Amino acid sequence: MDFVLLIAGLILILAGANFLADGSSDLARRFKISEFIIGVTIIGIGTSAPELVVSIGAALKGSGDIAAGNVIGSNIFNVLVILGITAIIYPLPLSSNNVKKDIPFGVLASIILLLITSDRLLGDSEINWISRTEGLLLFSLFIIFIASTIFSSKKDNSSAEDNTQSSRHRPLWLSFIFVSGGLAALVYGGDLFLDSALNISRRYGISEAVIAITLMAGGTSMPELASCVVSAIKKKPQLALGNILGSNISNIFLVLGTSASISPLYPGDIKISDLLMVILTSVLLFTSALLFKKRLISRTEGIIFLAIYGIYIWILLSNI
Repeated sequence: MDFVLLIAGLILILAGANFLADGSSDLARRFKISEFIIGVTIIGIGTSAPELVVSIGAALKGSGDIAAGNVIGSNIFNVLVILGITAIIYPLPLSSNNVKKDIPFGVLASIILLLITSDRLLGDSEINWISRTEGLLLFSLFIIFIASTIFSSKKDNSSAEDNTQSSRHRPLWLSFIFVSGGLAALVYGGDLFLDSALNISRRYGISEAVIAITLMAGGTSMPELASCVVSAIKKKPQLALGNILGSNISNIFLVLGTSASISPLYPGDIKISDLLMVILTSVLLFTSALLFKKRLISRTEGIIFLAIYGIYIWILLSNI
């Protein structure tokens, strides 16, 4: 039965991603909003819902390592695997706004994550934890990021290019149904997929540590993966890029911020090396934007991203 539910979850994820991409693009054109902004806000936040649900539940149960580990693993997976696969399907061009503001903001978010979870290293406390005050600070930074992104989009000339593709729209109510239905299918499908994968893994004797490191991060990132792949196939790269940047920032500022505001988080066995890996992925993305004149995440870079993830997982699992 678990295998049937696993397949059903994947079908819901793919169908939801398709509806979400279509509905979001319609809304972007109708309201003259760039597809990147739609990706950062509606899709980026919406596809972070599985991480939000898991992390809040973990916080309420006092499992701070699961809450923090889910965000850390998801952010690494998002950049190295999802953007890697997306770039292989369709290279991702970077706008000047991406290079000057969005990607640097992602790097900043990763550094802040390291600082607030390294109390022992900084000598501030005998244990690592994220307090309610720090949680509220993270949530405030999330509000600032969203407001800044929307404000700057009004000055971004690329929005005009995004919205001149077609003058034909679906009815407004149908577009909203596509977006809301797509998000619901993504979240429910991702949850169904994750629960089924966990049951199958436990049945066959795979350790809880391996499940947490691989399936939990990968499972809650399935909505992002499906949404980005569909966006790449539909040749909407800014929708995919906005999704990942928005999702990663949402994971740190919104997911951890909300979770810590509800109950202080104690990351437990989360290692500094894992936190540094989150920063490395953000820096890699920034480096890709700066080193090459084309401002493009190419297919070659996509392959490199996937290879780095494979090496990271191999090192991680070998130390268990």
